[in-house]
Amino acid sequence: MSLRVLLVDDHAVLRSGLRLLLQTQTDFEVIGEAADGAQGLMEIRKRKPDLVILDLSMPGLGGLETLKQVMGEQPWLKVLILTMHDDAEFVRTALTAGAKGYVLKRAADTELLNALRIVGAGGTYIYPSVAAQLFTEAARESKVQAGKLSTREVEVLQLIALGYTQQEIAERLALSTKTVETHKARISEKLGAKTRAELVRYAISHGMVQID
Repeated sequence: MSLRVLLVDDHAVLRSGLRLLLQTQTDFEVIGEAADGAQGLMEIRKRKPDLVILDLSMPGLGGLETLKQVMGEQPWLKVLILTMHDDAEFVRTALTAGAKGYVLKRAADTELLNALRIVGAGGTYIYPSVAAQLFTEAARESKVQAGKLSTREVEVLQLIALGYTQQEIAERLALSTKTVETHKARISEKLGAKTRAELVRYAISHGMVQID
């Protein structure tokens, strides 16, 4: 079954390009478009999409306010932010408001499609350069006690908290999946965490990814 996608962006050319791109894929169906936040809210309520691609900068009702209203009404809805804003503060705000994906408009088509599939499957995707900013700030501001986790263990925990799979973590850190599994086991032992959810809560509460 294909994912029913709604496009919300004030640039008609970009919406047209996205529609053409998604029409080439068998697992996506574009069911509607909107040129601003207010129209986007109406279309979301009317068409009930599975996934919304949402711009941040739009005239009138902006993307963040639109996101907050949508999440208040349909907290289960999957929203991917597609924007020019590459500042970590924007992604933190968007994730806190309920977005499940954050991709820059300069991303390659293949990366955008990958992000949409991850979000559509219930995961979280953050554009690599923006994720790197979050990691840098988290390393500086983290409240984790010095020496409790190694640098590599912190990196693994951050990626776990951001929703990456074991295979994806291995690829991003140039490690084997077995090594990632070992790191995860050591992290769990050091933190006394028995589940992935507990690891995620620990990372968020200690400012390691700063999304809550």
